[in-house]
Amino acid sequence: MRYFLHLAYDGTAYHGWQVQLHSITVQAEVNRCLSQVLRQPISSQGSGRTDTGVHASHQVAHFEADLPAGMDEALLLYRLRRALPADIGALRLHAVPDSANARFDAERRTYDYFVVTEPDPFRRDQALYIDRPLDVAAMNEAASYLVGQFDFTTFSKVKGAESHYICYCTEAGWHPEPGGWRFRIRANRFVRGMVRLVVGTLLDVGRGKITPRQFQQLLWSQKRVDAGSAAPAKGLFLSRVEYAPGLVPDAEISAQP
Repeated sequence: MRYFLHLAYDGTAYHGWQVQLHSITVQAEVNRCLSQVLRQPISSQGSGRTDTGVHASHQVAHFEADLPAGMDEALLLYRLRRALPADIGALRLHAVPDSANARFDAERRTYDYFVVTEPDPFRRDQALYIDRPLDVAAMNEAASYLVGQFDFTTFSKVKGAESHYICYCTEAGWHPEPGGWRFRIRANRFVRGMVRLVVGTLLDVGRGKITPRQFQQLLWSQKRVDAGSAAPAKGLFLSRVEYAPGLVPDAEISAQP
């Protein structure tokens, strides 16, 4: 039987999502705990890879398992929650068709980046502190140019493994939050390093280093060297993964962030 597991995690202590030799990763911990609880080797696949220090308020992974006698999905979820480290949370679990794939069936993903404008020791690993005023109106004007279908080569890591850099972005903008701001971007796909490079360059707009129109020209140029520096990983969250109707039960959808 194949299952979708919905997760949240604080990525501070991890070298990203994906399993790596000699490094602690979120996926490795999830696999270890699932294997421990189910008493069989389990290998999961996530909806996407988050980098070192990046968090998730909603990540989805699929795995295949035969539940032991006397164990149902509710009991598996309960025991998995007890087994996982405190910085990884198992939110929900449900069966899916054998062909379902957490990565390739995902239709849209949303990322949030948090900026605080006052020192907050309780969010030192979950938000970027900015101690100078930002022109948020200019940042939002620049962000509006991201909506649509574009080649995001400018905002990608040079050595990414993508076959192409075209993404269809349906939302991008800054929103007020207690103590600061949240940048939200939603698209059908993201190329490696894209969100942090977009945020870093938008912060250059907010600091007056470039104009919104210059930001648009950077996007159009498709030259990685023209973008600003990547924003630190600690402010970034994978916050929602969306699938076609029927794959995720309605109760699970309503409970998503």
